[in-house]
Amino acid sequence: MAVVEMSKKAATNKAANGQDAGYRDKLMEIMNRIHAANNTDEILIDLKDDIVKLFEAERLTVYIVDGIKKELVSRVKSGDEISEIRVPISTTSLSGYAAHKGKLINIKNVYDDKELAAIDRDLKFDKSWDQKSGFRTRQVLVAPVNFQKYLLGAIQFINCKDGTAFTERDEVAVRDLCKTLGIALFNQKKMAKARPGKFDYLVENGLLTQKELDKAIQEARKARQEVEALLMKNFKMAKKDIGKALSNYYKAPFIEYSEQTPIPSDILSGLKVPFMKKNNWVPIGKDDEKIIIAIDNPYHLQKIDMIKPLFAGKGLVFHVAFKEDIQKYLKLFFQDEKELGSIDEILGQLEEDEDEIEEAEKGVSEEDSAIVQLVNKMILDAYARDASDIHVEPYPGKKNTEIRFRIDGACGLYQTVPYHYRNALVSRIKIMSDLDIAERRKPQDGKIKFKKYGGKDIELRVATVPTQGGLEDVVMRILAAGEPIPLDKMGFSKSNFENFVSIITKPYGIIFVCGPTGSGKTTTLHSALGYINKPNVKIWTAEDPVEITQVGLRQVQVKHKIGFDFAAAMRAFLRADPDVIMVGEMRDKETTHIGIEASLTGHLVFSTLHTNSAPESITRLLDMGMDPFNFADAILGILAQRLVRTLCKSCKKEYNPSKEEFDELVREYGPEDFKKKLNISYSKDFKLRKAAGCDKCHNTGYKGRMGLHELLMGTDEQKKLIQGNAKMEDLRLQAIKDGMTTLKQDGIQKVIAGNVDLLEVRKVCIK
Repeated sequence: MAVVEMSKKAATNKAANGQDAGYRDKLMEIMNRIHAANNTDEILIDLKDDIVKLFEAERLTVYIVDGIKKELVSRVKSGDEISEIRVPISTTSLSGYAAHKGKLINIKNVYDDKELAAIDRDLKFDKSWDQKSGFRTRQVLVAPVNFQKYLLGAIQFINCKDGTAFTERDEVAVRDLCKTLGIALFNQKKMAKARPGKFDYLVENGLLTQKELDKAIQEARKARQEVEALLMKNFKMAKKDIGKALSNYYKAPFIEYSEQTPIPSDILSGLKVPFMKKNNWVPIGKDDEKIIIAIDNPYHLQKIDMIKPLFAGKGLVFHVAFKEDIQKYLKLFFQDEKELGSIDEILGQLEEDEDEIEEAEKGVSEEDSAIVQLVNKMILDAYARDASDIHVEPYPGKKNTEIRFRIDGACGLYQTVPYHYRNALVSRIKIMSDLDIAERRKPQDGKIKFKKYGGKDIELRVATVPTQGGLEDVVMRILAAGEPIPLDKMGFSKSNFENFVSIITKPYGIIFVCGPTGSGKTTTLHSALGYINKPNVKIWTAEDPVEITQVGLRQVQVKHKIGFDFAAAMRAFLRADPDVIMVGEMRDKETTHIGIEASLTGHLVFSTLHTNSAPESITRLLDMGMDPFNFADAILGILAQRLVRTLCKSCKKEYNPSKEEFDELVREYGPEDFKKKLNISYSKDFKLRKAAGCDKCHNTGYKGRMGLHELLMGTDEQKKLIQGNAKMEDLRLQAIKDGMTTLKQDGIQKVIAGNVDLLEVRKVCIK
């Protein structure tokens, strides 16, 4: 019996040894093929199934190190539920732990916290990958890939097919495989450095495989397309990453197209656009005294030799840029409208004929003159960029005139114009505005109907202001056109929207919208009028100027020069059977008095005030001499508002703020109100958004604006305080007791909602 048992055991050992021999042979064959391969990526893709079969695993992932982000990124993997896996080199994942600690780990059940803690109490399994893919991970064998002191990646096997743990034999085999792979990856990196390519940075940092890059280059050649454009389109590569690759290769800074780049008129004059288009280069500005040239290939010596003589005696610095971006810059700087020349042509005409300047100053306004074309182009460019204002700013002496655009509330340089054209430029604008070009000592106001000059239906409000050195600044406000914004798209909070609708639908009373210039008061009033604009409601408006037009409203432009002011307009309206009256601004006692009287005699009255907050508006009106009892009876509500830049929807990033940042939000909101109104506590799940930057927002991180609102309701308690001439602080406390959310509180609620950030809210809210 004993002899039989011994025979069986010997047979089992012999079979096991035979299996081990076969296992080792297959492993050696795989390692030899990796050694012999010219391209490690390609051979791993070819061998992936053989390796998985050898280890009798369900899945395999080979990671390489992204040195920039200090992450492991999947180079070769099984399963297609997730296109790419990225994990930090840390204890927050199993593969990250193995790479971080430099040791192999073999786990029977990744969901067993005790088993993980026995290896390291900080070790964690990231369950989110299973949740995303729907694949259930059980066993994991993972080891780091090193060469000498360098960490190059990691190999991870998932799930034994028979449901048992990976064996000691598997551990020995994966260590041998890691050594072989470490040598192969190191040699590949070394060879890549010896033969640098334009996009090596992408491959070396795991952003793209060599196979993918080769495929992209082939496809680009077939399609006669730029490789950079194809990488962004087909491989979803970030523009800044491709830019970094080009910068590394050419040893030159990378420059990305921005529509906000000022037009460098002083260095564009005399350059030929077809030559720049053909050779893909353009000057985009100055760095100290050196001229910055954007070019697609800073190594192209023939191009460089042709460019240098064009800027004789001036230093040049070359930046690398996409061909597409260079063409966009050329279009931005030299864009031809139907009747306009390019900036180069316009300035060229000016230089050719100095008499043109004197004639423009005298009021000559020939439609074909260079100054006319320059002003037309400036207005059309501002309109195309969604600017709200154009600032023309001449300086004394020989300093060039600056033209700035205000976009989303922020001023930015558009271009500079040589100093000796400043008077002609201002004169042309004054001619278009029907202003006195001979009067340079006093401010003047006018209006431009651009349709008769430039083809597009644009209206501009113009203000000239005398400045130092006998010069004049000009500011042109581009007036909003078209339909008003629907009230529910104005960014009101739910409570503010409901309360505001409740007062604007009342049959009589007075409603004020207050805030500084440019805070969107007129837009809000027109949205409110649009909400109540029905065939059975007669609405009169008196405005200066009429910025937004609506069918159904009877709109009047006041004219102070002939004595037809807001007060005169309101008296006329009261004889014209109104239901609703909107007056652009109540800036004097007479207008305000008529408005309050109208609201007490059965009319709904809307107006604006230049005050900072809703409670402050009440004290301002009472200081103007309004009767407290009449005013208290008339008031329905006062809305204070500001405009704040919103985070770009395309690129804003979600993040978990620090406890200090959260506490700052609470402090700014008011701890008691924060707990009562929002009831949010700090946790790792609490998320905010922050600005990032992309093409759509010109890398600012912000695009568009939204309103912050503070609505004081005319409650019975508030009316009693008004009748008693209460202090502003008492009015404010009562408004808060009635449910008013302050401007800053409304802003912080929008910070938490992910629409804006606290920095922008602070810029527009004092308290």
